[in-house]
Amino acid sequence: MGLHKEGTATILIFSIVALVVGYFSRYGGNIGWTAFLVIFGILLILILQFFRNPKRNIPAKDENKIYAPADGKVVVIEKATESEYFKDERLQISIFMSPINVHVNRCATSGEVMYAKYHAGKYLVAWHPKSSTENERTTTVLQNEHGPVLYRQIAGALARRIVNYLKKGDQVQQGQEMGFIKFGSRMDIFLPLDAKVHVEMNQMVKGNLDVIASFK
Repeated sequence: MGLHKEGTATILIFSIVALVVGYFSRYGGNIGWTAFLVIFGILLILILQFFRNPKRNIPAKDENKIYAPADGKVVVIEKATESEYFKDERLQISIFMSPINVHVNRCATSGEVMYAKYHAGKYLVAWHPKSSTENERTTTVLQNEHGPVLYRQIAGALARRIVNYLKKGDQVQQGQEMGFIKFGSRMDIFLPLDAKVHVEMNQMVKGNLDVIASFK
């Protein structure tokens, strides 16, 4: 278990602020110092667990399988019209990441990046129906022998930074990191209509470990 590089700046800033607050808290006597230690300890644990980056190797690479691209709860399984890239109906599976989930995003399939675009937007709660089209988000499309798969990283009410490491033309491998979203957020994945779903609503899944669907 390691810490993700996206947490470096946050941890550094937090540490500097904590040192300053800790310096002045000593003037509050034992009560002030104790309060500081308790608050500092709780916040540090929360920050460290948020930026944790467990090593996850796919059990058996299989291009016919579509692994979960993120940790969290399955909140959408439905046919939906994808209007940005496909402009037709696709099978949508959405995973909601709460602040306590691992927030590393991973490639559910291998392939070539055919499309990658960032969209500025609102910060509606991630489970809001309009968050997929109105919130800050990135859209990435990977093409392989089974066809294109679209990934959409969506910011939530607390998220203020989406990181996407992929750009058009990149060749990616199933299971590699594709990005990171800070704080509560959501990942949508759009698949061919004939894909077979292997998860249920409200099921908790883990990136690179759980198969959410498979190609026909």
